[in-house]
This record gives sequence, C-alpha cells and structure tokens, in this order.
Amino acid sequence: MRLAPELRCPRHAKRPLAVETAVAGEGLACPSGCRFPVVRGIARFSASDSYAEGFGLQWKAYRRTQLDSYTGTRISRDRLERCLGGSIDGLRGRSVLEAGCGAGRFTEILLAAGARVFAFDLSQAVEANLENCGAADGYFVCQADALQIPAAPLSFDIVVALGVVQHTPSPEATIRSLATRVRPGGLLVIDHYRVPSPVTRMLLPFLPRTVLRAILLRLSPIVALRATQRITRSLLPVHRLLWRRGPVVDRLRFVWRRLSPVFDYYDSYPELGARLEEWAYLDTHDGLTDYYKHLRTAAQIRARLEELDLHEIHVAEAGNGIEARARRPLASTSLG
Repeated sequence: MRLAPELRCPRHAKRPLAVETAVAGEGLACPSGCRFPVVRGIARFSASDSYAEGFGLQWKAYRRTQLDSYTGTRISRDRLERCLGGSIDGLRGRSVLEAGCGAGRFTEILLAAGARVFAFDLSQAVEANLENCGAADGYFVCQADALQIPAAPLSFDIVVALGVVQHTPSPEATIRSLATRVRPGGLLVIDHYRVPSPVTRMLLPFLPRTVLRAILLRLSPIVALRATQRITRSLLPVHRLLWRRGPVVDRLRFVWRRLSPVFDYYDSYPELGARLEEWAYLDTHDGLTDYYKHLRTAAQIRARLEELDLHEIHVAEAGNGIEARARRPLASTSLG
C-alpha cells in the first residue's frame, strides 16, 4: 500500500510507520512497538464501532450521491471554494489533510485540482472514499480519530474539515487537533452548525426532527438507517407536491418544511433534478442520526481560532451555519 510522507504513529507523533506482514495479516508498525491493522487496503487507527458507525453505513449506502462527478453539478466545488476563500486552481502540488472525508465529495475535487491528499474518517466511510478516489495519484486514506491524527504536526499546507467538527465529542478539542497539523503559513478551513435564533431554540425540543432523533439514537445504526429511509419514502411525495405551486401553496410549503423531518433541497439545489430524491434520503439520515450535534456562535469559533494563535481569521455565517478559515503565522512553531 502507498504511505503518505506525513504518516506517523498517532501515539508517538514523531515515529514513522512502516508496512509489516505478520500471521495476523498486513499492518503498520512504529519503532516503539505500536501496531495497527490494514483491512481491505486501509490502515485502521480507530475502532469501527465508534459513535460514527451510523455515518459509515450512510456513506457506504450513498457512496456517490454527493459527488459532483455523479450529479453533474458544482455544488461541492462551490462550497469548497467558498470555504477556502478562492479558486481551487491554486491547490496543485499542495499537501492537504482532509478530516472527516466521508465518501469523498471534497476528496475528488482536491485530487482533481492537483493536491496531494491525506484523507481520514472515524468511520468505515473510508471504504467508500477509497472506492471513489483510490485510483488518483497523491492519495492516501485511513480510518482515524480527529483527536489522534496519524500525521506529523505542522506538516500540511491546508487542513480541511467540512461537516465534521460539530459531530465530534468536543469541537474545541477537535479544532485544536486539526490546527496542530497546519504548517507555518498554512491554512485551516472548517465549518460548524450555528446557534439558532432564540425563538427557534425555544421550539427545538418540540420539533419532529428533534423528537425523532432522540428515538433513532436509541436504535442500532442499521435499524436507524432503514427507519429514515421509510420516513423519507413516506413524506417526500408531499414535499414534491407542494413545490412550485404558486404563492398560496408556497406559504403552506414553508410551514410543512419546518414540520417535516425530511430534508428537502428542491429550492436550494434544483439543478440536481432527478438526484434530489437521493439527497433527501442521505441528509434525512444524516440529520436524524448524528450522535453529536453541537452548536456554536460565530464569536465562539473566532475566539477558539484566536486562542490557538492563528492569524488572518475569517468567520462568516454561510452554508450549513458558520464557515471559518485561519492561517498559522510563518514564524510559528507552537502547537497552541
């Protein structure tokens, strides 16, 4: 298997890893005696039965759904460029660490732009990522925890974590861990769910999505996946029926979208056409079964980046909530 030059033991950050073949099968070993299995061509630094197990099932079930190469759109590319603060054309030859890579909606774009990508995810979504992106040059993927990244500190030009930080046990600890991998002069790019308005916060406990999520989290991940598929199949026809029916029906649709637990992108991404249904299935599961769903204000995200001594901080409400980027000073050698 191909190893990334930044690869290090997650327990001994300065120790390189080498491929080792033993009776138990292929694995990676560090000079201090740590050994990590390689399963189906992927190094595994974390357990597959973590809180992210549902995400793993999700991305294997909907492996291609959000790939621009599959939808024929620029939805993922546009989001990535907005978060980066510019075109991806400048990524050629740059080293990128992608945290929470999922099935590879951003991985494929980074690779196509000529970046060298070290991707990881806590779940078995890495298997879908490998299937989607494994043929590209400059690509490495592994299963790992964002708090124990198997990569050398201060080693990447860009660290990207989109749709990830809010789903970890501690967003603040995750942001710090990601920041430690940004080299001097490099860029950290993240996003996060935002704290809603006071009225929405008051209503949240009573909304169908909140109630259903509490129920689904008590089920096994596979049962929860099947349940969200049934829910989407039952309610999505109503979403379609109410779309583009005139001003009166639009008002009814506005209310229905807030009561229905199904995620609906008919207004946001009409260019998806026939793929709109797939996105509804995927994101309904994503939004109803995430184990952690943290909320932060833009001020809180900015404060965290400042605490880590990052500069050129940009924080804005956009996309899924808050999008932020910050740069490590050229003279910096501190890990924050």
